[in-house]
Amino acid sequence: MSASLVNRELSWLEFNQRVLEEAQDPDVPLLERVKFLAIFSSNLDEFFMIRVAGLKSLILNRDQTPGSDGMTPAEVMSAIAVRTHELVEQQHRCFLEELAPRLAAEGVHLVRPKEVDEAQQAFLEEFFRRSILPVLTPLAIDPGHPFPYLGNRSLCLVASIRPSIPSALPSTSLAVVHIPSQVVPRFVALPAPAGQYAFMLLEDVIRMQLPRLYRGYDILSCHAIRITRDADLHIPRGRSQDLLSTIEASLRERRMGTAVRLQYDADLPAGVLTTLVEELELGPEDLYQGEGFTAFSDLFQLYQAVDLPRLKERPLPPLPVPAFQAVPDVFGAIRAGDILVHHPYQSFDAVVRFVREAAVDPKVLAIKMTLYRVSPTSPIAQALTVAAENGKEVAVLVELQARFDEEANIRWARALEEVGAHVVYGLVGFKTHCKACLVVRQEADGIRRYVHLATGNYNVRTGGMYTDLGLFTCRESFGDDVSELFNLVTGYTRPQAFQHLLVAPAGLRDGLAFRIRREAEHARTGRRARIIAKMNSLVDRALIEELYAAGQAGVRIDLMVRGICCLRPGVEGLSERIRAVSIIDRFLEHGRIFYFENGGAPEYWLASADWMPRNLDHRVEVAFPVLEPALQEQIRDILEIQLADNVKARRLLADGRSERIRAGEDAAAVRSQERLYELMASARQPS
Repeated sequence: MSASLVNRELSWLEFNQRVLEEAQDPDVPLLERVKFLAIFSSNLDEFFMIRVAGLKSLILNRDQTPGSDGMTPAEVMSAIAVRTHELVEQQHRCFLEELAPRLAAEGVHLVRPKEVDEAQQAFLEEFFRRSILPVLTPLAIDPGHPFPYLGNRSLCLVASIRPSIPSALPSTSLAVVHIPSQVVPRFVALPAPAGQYAFMLLEDVIRMQLPRLYRGYDILSCHAIRITRDADLHIPRGRSQDLLSTIEASLRERRMGTAVRLQYDADLPAGVLTTLVEELELGPEDLYQGEGFTAFSDLFQLYQAVDLPRLKERPLPPLPVPAFQAVPDVFGAIRAGDILVHHPYQSFDAVVRFVREAAVDPKVLAIKMTLYRVSPTSPIAQALTVAAENGKEVAVLVELQARFDEEANIRWARALEEVGAHVVYGLVGFKTHCKACLVVRQEADGIRRYVHLATGNYNVRTGGMYTDLGLFTCRESFGDDVSELFNLVTGYTRPQAFQHLLVAPAGLRDGLAFRIRREAEHARTGRRARIIAKMNSLVDRALIEELYAAGQAGVRIDLMVRGICCLRPGVEGLSERIRAVSIIDRFLEHGRIFYFENGGAPEYWLASADWMPRNLDHRVEVAFPVLEPALQEQIRDILEIQLADNVKARRLLADGRSERIRAGEDAAAVRSQERLYELMASARQPS
């Protein structure tokens, strides 16, 4: 194990531990705790589908090359299994011993089959007959039936059965019933007294009614299981074939991915478990037994179904962007000066309005845009369609490899092509992850270009959940740069130099390294030197070593890293001048902000990229400076408020773990997300 780096997979698990801590925290409103337990579980699903599946592939191919942290794939896999089993045990205890009893005390009951009253029994029998039975597909397991395909993340019941009456029809002793939770709610609402809620798990409803499905059989046992499969798309780098067709084929293959985890009820009969393990080719470390509840990610449904505001956070409705209020069009507002927007504190409608107005404005000649994660009903993609129908030049880079959003992106790519937009899929071998929009407008004094650059996706749903920043500007130099950027990704041109932008994979890594080294030189010569860097993940070894060197040169370094942090802060002789924190709160911290004090001439940067090899070397990413002093002050406010958080922040430790930062007896509590919202709602409007 490396003395200077934390393993990235183990660091990610510690991030998910911080999410789980929110579910365990009695100071968090009860239904928010339920939601955090769902987030923890959903995160873990993706971790198995992508990261664990990748490690298993390396081990299968006998690749034992140590990573930058010094651990081999087998060593990492072993450590993951130990830590994940610990976390899953905490997850089950949290729900069964804390959340479920507290929900019941608040009038939200999860009813088990033995607890139903007569009215609920009658309701369930009719609900099963009308709404569940028509969509059920029982599958027999015997020599005449191959072992059935168990879908990724699909909940199933596996039943041991025995014929109870003679029959000329074939019989079976083992059956699998897929739980149709994609078309029937996982939490079935039951009749309950006024002011109360009663739900039964869908699998329990089916379990109760199984004798109706298997008439003439004795039900010996019936247990829930859930399989997780490899869900990564394996697209050859540097492919020459049609990318859209390749990804469509890979999406069809995804559903047949190798099994990497089995979740099951603790009292599943040993013989049935052995059959599952053999058929799915799993090892002991892949088995996760639970008690009474599988697939906690479905708790999102419970959170949404229960309307009890006292058990949720107080609403923080998105605020309007002041510069866009009481103006006839967004273009006049942007001409008046650069505009910084901070979502979700400020409404994402500002971004949607920018694209919609451009789509119908007769003065707009062209719109160019990158789309990474596109929702199925995206108003931005709809506006681009309108723009193309209105005869404007529309060029859209749709990233087809945005994980788990591939199908929606493919649909929009085809829809945009059908109305005449120029649709491209980016540079061969690279994902396009930057967030950029360019509007070209004919005005009285000539053509003017309007630019929007952002840290987060053009996605309305995530725009209301993730903290991100965006910049609107019509500076000519930014227009030049973003025009060059689009020429690069659509036409493979090679810009000689950008005036402002740092663009991966060509210049972002070097630009960041240069600025870190410059801070180190300022510190060595006695000038003011400080780095504040906020990001989702810090993994890149070269930049971590640059940070270590800068800290040793005397630079004060503050890092805000929500997720993976491979840097070890606070190690004597290595990183004692580096402090790292992680904030987990109601909104997902997603913005990337980099501050360099630069000897008293500070630079403020926003970016689409984390400090990871994939962002710096294998994606098209953009970092862009904020030049307007008033906006720089707003960003500094954001950074200082978040660094002062002593409610939702955790201090990252050298061994990869974290500890809560608590307000001292004489210190005021600072919950940075609420403080930022309050400031933006006041006259100061810090973002």
